[in-house]
Order: sequence, then C-alpha cells, then structure tokens
Amino acid sequence: MTTALADHPAAASTTAPAPPPVQVLSFAEPLPGFPRHRDYVLVPGDSAGLLFWLQAVAPDGPRFLAVPAREFFPGYAPVLPAAVRVELGLADPAEARVFCLVTVPDGDVAEATANLRAPVVVAPATSRARQVVLDDGSLPLRRRLRR
Repeated sequence: MTTALADHPAAASTTAPAPPPVQVLSFAEPLPGFPRHRDYVLVPGDSAGLLFWLQAVAPDGPRFLAVPAREFFPGYAPVLPAAVRVELGLADPAEARVFCLVTVPDGDVAEATANLRAPVVVAPATSRARQVVLDDGSLPLRRRLRR
C-alpha cells in the first residue's frame, strides 16, 4: 500500500507558510518623472513594517524607499483634498495609509530625509493610490528621518 506524501505528518509540518498576498496599487496619476508607470506594489523592507519599497510592477520600472508616516512622524496629519478622497474611493480619510518617500543622499542613512509635502496616499479597499502635493508650505520636502 502506498501512502500519499500529503497524508504524512512530517510533510505537513515542513510546509512553508504562504506568502502574504501582494496588493497591486493603481496610481490615479503617474509619479512625477515616471509617466509610463502607474502600477506599483509595496514590498516590506524589514520585518517591523517600518520600511517599504514602492516598486513598479514593470520590470524596468522605478523603485522608491517609503516609510509609513505615522510611525516616523506621529503628529503628521495631512489634510487630503476632497477631490483626492473621491478619486481614491476613501469614504473615511482615517482609512488611508500614508507613506513618505525617502531620499538617502550619497547612501548615508544618517542623512536620510522624508518628503512630508508630497505623501503617497493609499486607499486599501480600492487599491488606488496617488502622490498628493499638499498646499501647506510649512510641510518640509526634506525632513530628517530619525526615529
């Protein structure tokens, strides 16, 4: 009699967990300077959920370092224009996931800065996203990224 491998207890214990589902984000408008790329995925860059790669789906597409705004800037609460909320399908602005794109000058992590004036806003329920350039001139383009 032959026993199927899947029925064997050792086989069940060595099965790797399924990777988390990847959510493809469709940008309402391309990121400035990248007109051919509208579809991206957020790829975790660490196990703590503090760093992400915003990676274009296209193989030749750009990749940006991004951080969740709340984790690094707890007092940061950008006001999203009503048109953006409608465009992304955000019934409640609190549902938005807000990310700041990060620049690491000359590869020096100690000098890394985040753009608070133009966050990337994601609507998880609709998989829509947009980089929103805010009118608030008090928000810095280059805020030091220290936690």
